[in-house]
Amino acid sequence: MKRSSKAVHRLSRRSFLSDIGGGTVAVAVFGLAACSTPESEGSANAGTTTPGTVGTAPELEPGQSESGQATSDAEVTPTETAPAGPLAWERVNLGFVSAYVLARGSELAIVDTGTSGSEGEILRAVEALGGTWSDVNHVVATHAHGDHVGSIAEVMAAAGQSTGYAGVDDLGAINAGRDLVGLRDGDEVFGMRIVSSPGHTAGSISVFDEASGLLIAGDALNVEAGAVTGPNPGFSADVDLGNMSVQRLAELQFETLLVGHGEPVVGGAGEAVVALAASL
Repeated sequence: MKRSSKAVHRLSRRSFLSDIGGGTVAVAVFGLAACSTPESEGSANAGTTTPGTVGTAPELEPGQSESGQATSDAEVTPTETAPAGPLAWERVNLGFVSAYVLARGSELAIVDTGTSGSEGEILRAVEALGGTWSDVNHVVATHAHGDHVGSIAEVMAAAGQSTGYAGVDDLGAINAGRDLVGLRDGDEVFGMRIVSSPGHTAGSISVFDEASGLLIAGDALNVEAGAVTGPNPGFSADVDLGNMSVQRLAELQFETLLVGHGEPVVGGAGEAVVALAASL
C-alpha cells in the first residue's frame, strides 16, 4: 500500500486531535431503519473524513435480530496476526452517522459502512490513508442496523479480497452479498479485540485496540454535545442490557473513543465512560 503525501496525524495515548474538515453530502436510508435520524445530529460536516493516528505498539424490533449461523466461521479464524506499525484512522462523516477506516502497516480495515450509497465516501477515506480497495482486508460491522451496514455489500464487492465480520447474534439480519464471519467476545481482528456489547442489538460489538488506547463502540455509546451517553433508548432492543454493556466498556483502558453517532472523543474518553457507567 502506497501512502499518500497527505499529512497523517500521529497521536500518542494522551495526544489530541487537530484539523477537522468540512463539507456536505446528502444521504438516504433504505431497507433496515437507522439507529438515529439526520435531525438528531445535523449534517454540517457530512461527507468529510477526519484523520488521526493512535499509539505505536423502521428499526429492528426487540428480539428481531435473527440469530444466524456463522457459515464461514470454521474457514476463517478471527485471531490473525496483527500488522505492525502505528494505527491510523479516518472518520467517514456521513452527517448523522459515521464509519471508520483504519490503517496499520500495509493493511486497511473498515469498521461499519454507513447508509446505502456510502461506498464512495469510504473510498475517499481509504485513499486519504494512501490505500486502495485492494488494501482492505477486513470489514467489521458493529451491529445490523441499516445506517451501519447499508453499504456493506457494495464495500465488500469493491474490496473483493476482504473478510467481513459481525457479532454472531446479528448475522441473520445482515445481507453482505456473501458469508460473514461471526464474532464473539475475545476474538481478534486486525490486532484489535472484539468486546461483546449487546443491548442496542443482540449482537452489538465494540472494537478495542489496547496498544493504542482506541475504542470503536458503534452505537453501544454515543456522543451528544460533547458528552458521552449510552445507547439510544428509542432505538435499542434492550436498554438494561445496553447499560450493562456501558459498565463493561468502562472497565477498559482507552483514551480515544469513536462512535457511530457524535464526534470522536480524543483524550480522556475512558474517564468519561467511567463517569457515565457510575451514573447508570
